[in-house]
Amino acid sequence: MTAPRDVAEAFSRHRFRDVYDALAPDVVWTAVGGARMDGRQAVVDACEATLAELASTAVEFTRFVSVGDADVAAVDVVARYTAPDGGLSVVSSCDVYEFRDGAVTAITSYAVELEGTG
Repeated sequence: MTAPRDVAEAFSRHRFRDVYDALAPDVVWTAVGGARMDGRQAVVDACEATLAELASTAVEFTRFVSVGDADVAAVDVVARYTAPDGGLSVVSSCDVYEFRDGAVTAITSYAVELEGTG
């Protein structure tokens, strides 16, 4: 998987482990209004924490639109997260990916929980 759009789609579908090799050593992941992860290991650690949190959660993507070229890709998603206890969260997000020489150098994530779904 080397095409920027494929990398972006995998990451946005929480298939993080599929794209670790595509992360530049100096990648920066910015969650707008939240945390910023600097460097491949920080991004991998955040991804692994997310995977642990989602381990028993059902995820359904009700919207998944992506675009991309050689240097940038973006993915617009609406996802329903259903916890084992039946708790529901619906999140709308957009991730913008920047690439240099085929490697992800920056990820900017915008996310909001949709009202009336939690």
